[in-house]
Amino acid sequence: MNGMNSNLSSSDARLSARQMLVVTATSVGFVVSQLDVSIVNVALASIGHDLHAGVANLQWTVDSYALAFSALMLSAGSLGDRFGARRMFLGGLALFALASLACAFSRDAPQLIAARALQGIGAAGMLPNSLALLNAACGHDRRLRARAVGLWTAAGAVSIAAGPIVGGVLIAAFGWRSIFWVNLPICAAGIAATFMWIENVRPKHAQRARGIDLPGQALAIVALAAFVGAVIELRPLGLAHPVVWGGLALALAAGGAFIAIERRSASPMLPLSLFGERTFSAAVVFGIGVNLTYYGMVFVLSLYLQRVLGHSPLQTGLAFLPLTGGFLISNLASGPVVARFGSRGPMIFGALLDAAGFAALGFVDATTPTALLLVPFLLIPSGMGLAVPAMTTALLGTVGQQRAGTASAVLNTARQAAGAIGVAAFGALASHGEGAETIVDAVRWSAGISVALLLCAALTARYMRNSPNARQSHDATRAGGPLADEAE
Repeated sequence: MNGMNSNLSSSDARLSARQMLVVTATSVGFVVSQLDVSIVNVALASIGHDLHAGVANLQWTVDSYALAFSALMLSAGSLGDRFGARRMFLGGLALFALASLACAFSRDAPQLIAARALQGIGAAGMLPNSLALLNAACGHDRRLRARAVGLWTAAGAVSIAAGPIVGGVLIAAFGWRSIFWVNLPICAAGIAATFMWIENVRPKHAQRARGIDLPGQALAIVALAAFVGAVIELRPLGLAHPVVWGGLALALAAGGAFIAIERRSASPMLPLSLFGERTFSAAVVFGIGVNLTYYGMVFVLSLYLQRVLGHSPLQTGLAFLPLTGGFLISNLASGPVVARFGSRGPMIFGALLDAAGFAALGFVDATTPTALLLVPFLLIPSGMGLAVPAMTTALLGTVGQQRAGTASAVLNTARQAAGAIGVAAFGALASHGEGAETIVDAVRWSAGISVALLLCAALTARYMRNSPNARQSHDATRAGGPLADEAE
């Protein structure tokens, strides 16, 4: 009997050929948007030398992308729900390609920062709508969605991990500008695949007259930019400097005004009602902890490997190589694990595994052999790769198709904003002087903060509703039981 149940669950969760094509096409957009999150890290030293940019400018080079990405994702998700996810996805790919050209031709730090922000706008159009297309292709079937999201997340996670390696090779051969040229054929492939394999997704009950929440959008951008800017300048200028306390005050005021407007708006960019669902809120908080720690630490580790251990961009990329294997294996394993056991367990275990990896980084110093980084560089992606697909699957299970784009945009907005804050906060620890001792201290402090945040994330996941496993979902759906509604 157990063998029959296992086979039934496995066959029920098998993706069709057409669904695999949709996974492939949407993964291209996810890959290129995530690749540029990580590939720039190994180029920081080269960019800084060529464009005469200090640590603060390098932080803005990373964060201008993340800020535009996070601040505009909510509107992009809403636009996808209104006009069609396929249309927004294609527009995001095209804009990302044009912005990559602008990055490659940048002649100074301000130009590069502006072009990176334009890339972020394109990425914002792609990410939430790629999830909406994927969710629609799976017909909101929980088991199929778990498999598809696992593959989709694996593609993005591997691109994050492979970014430093690809970047190191390209920089060694062609210089740092080549890391932006590589985006052009990827975007072209994504556009072609989308036209061939994906039908437009537009909910039947979409509100055509729904407008864009311009006041909310403007306040979100101001709040995020002011807060991140204040954090970046906190260490070099001090809390008493007008730029710092003024930025924090502006961020607080804009954030409060944003919430007030969203409560009253007939068409809010951030539907606060979504947070009434416990699982949705827990997934968002969990995603914040995971992204803040990972992106902040990778920024600091890039400085550590190049400025403390003296690695070249290529050597730095190779040092990050274990991340690729960890992400690939754990992401591919996550789909079947979530389909069998639900989302909560994999999220908790993944967060604890992630925390163990960061704890191991707390012992590095200026003479630590690169080989000793192998353990944390395997634990961190293994934990993330298991937890993130489970988190995404749990969140999508709380909404219907009509709000899938908006819901995924809320999650990814929170995650990208957290990543920008992580780079600003952890980078600030390394910006008070650029000596080896300062950067080593930054790694240690960042590791300790990351462990604390990930333990909190695991505790948050403990109190969320567990999604049904594959067998429970199958039986409940057939019987019309209470789990049938949750599966949608």
